[in-house]
Amino acid sequence: MTAPKKVLVMDDSELVLDTVKEALEQSGFSVVTAKDLTQLEERCSRGVPDLFVLDVQMPEMFGDDVGQVLRDVRKMKVPIVLFSSMDEASLAARVRDGGLDGCVSKSAGLGALVTCVASLLGAQGAS
Repeated sequence: MTAPKKVLVMDDSELVLDTVKEALEQSGFSVVTAKDLTQLEERCSRGVPDLFVLDVQMPEMFGDDVGQVLRDVRKMKVPIVLFSSMDEASLAARVRDGGLDGCVSKSAGLGALVTCVASLLGAQGAS
């Protein structure tokens, strides 16, 4: 049995973090959460996750900017997905401009996010 894929979710809303974590864990993924840049740094210091899910509109920085730093400065090669209440067209433009891997509108629901994560990781969590 292989270890479950690890997903790091960053959002400034505790409610979003809790519900996304539960949905991804129910699908077999291992999930760690971060509500700000300090927690993100601390979580990443313990090991790079297999995928990042980032909110866009956060107090300290936009999620797509965080994604670009992870990709371009930190040289992390793992998929980075934006999960935001922004409209689909704006999200898609941010993904394209930031060289990120995907996006899901929060209005599309948790099922759409789980499907996106599973697709990018090539499998459901642990089998």
